[in-house]
Amino acid sequence: MSENKEKIKVLVIGSGPAGYTAAIYAARAGLNPVVYTGIKPGGQLMDTTDVENYPGYPKSITGPEMMTDFEEQAKRFGTDVRFGHVTKVEFNPMNHKVVVDDTTEVFAETLIISTGASAKWLGLESEIRLRDMGGGVSACAVCDGFFYKGQEVAVVGAGDTAAEEALYLSKLCTKVHMLVRRDEMRASKIMQERVKQAENIIIHWNTSTVEVLGQDGVEGARVKNNITGEETVIPMTGFFVAIGHKPNTDLFTDLLDMDDHGYLITKPGSTLTNAEGVYACGDVQDSIYRQAVTAAGTGCMAALDAERYLSQKEFEATQAKEAEA
Repeated sequence: MSENKEKIKVLVIGSGPAGYTAAIYAARAGLNPVVYTGIKPGGQLMDTTDVENYPGYPKSITGPEMMTDFEEQAKRFGTDVRFGHVTKVEFNPMNHKVVVDDTTEVFAETLIISTGASAKWLGLESEIRLRDMGGGVSACAVCDGFFYKGQEVAVVGAGDTAAEEALYLSKLCTKVHMLVRRDEMRASKIMQERVKQAENIIIHWNTSTVEVLGQDGVEGARVKNNITGEETVIPMTGFFVAIGHKPNTDLFTDLLDMDDHGYLITKPGSTLTNAEGVYACGDVQDSIYRQAVTAAGTGCMAALDAERYLSQKEFEATQAKEAEA
């Protein structure tokens, strides 16, 4: 282990919209924050081609360009942005110990966790190739659905998220194919009824995707009936995968309170976790909205919560010294 040890007032783990917003607010408060980017600087937005629903970008912007703007703004106010992956944490109200890349130890008075969540994918070569080139494969209908207005698309999944995505797309697209692996859905009864009542949503039961078709963009999907084994091709221009997200919280197992799906639990109306001086923001604690703008909002909240905590500690320390004098 390296002997390089330092003490930081605010340490931000993660560099998506939540992490950089937290850093901007902490830096403007004079707290000299340090951001460790993680193995994927910029988070999920690095996989997004055009962002049209974030305020302030009337002509849209690509995800990577937006995250570069966030980073530059954070640095402008003095944020120290470092490439590194936090591999271990030990919580202590006096100083939280953070190990980076298994080699470097740093100590922080407050920690802001913004490690985000990762979309689950089918794992098909064609799916990943088209996703990475911005060719019509997405895991967020709210983010990308607008680009397929008046077109034919598909949604893979059978839970509430898939149902919500299908319903959202049904208001924009001419036809939505819902690909369900089994002969039933996992979505709540009310969501199932809404999907079934939508005239332009076609549910394909017992159906798995074999291949997403297209070279430069989605042109269709080759699917297989899991009962008969028959393969067919469904034409489409958009392919939405809605089989869930996994919050990046493995690092905090047995250290922080989580829900049944691994999302960090915060005190209502705040970003406070069950550990003193530790805050969570963005998709790592949000299983419902999962938008860049909501992540940024909670990043602001986390920085304000951390600043108030540090101010209170400083005030109490001053009071204690005066009492001793």
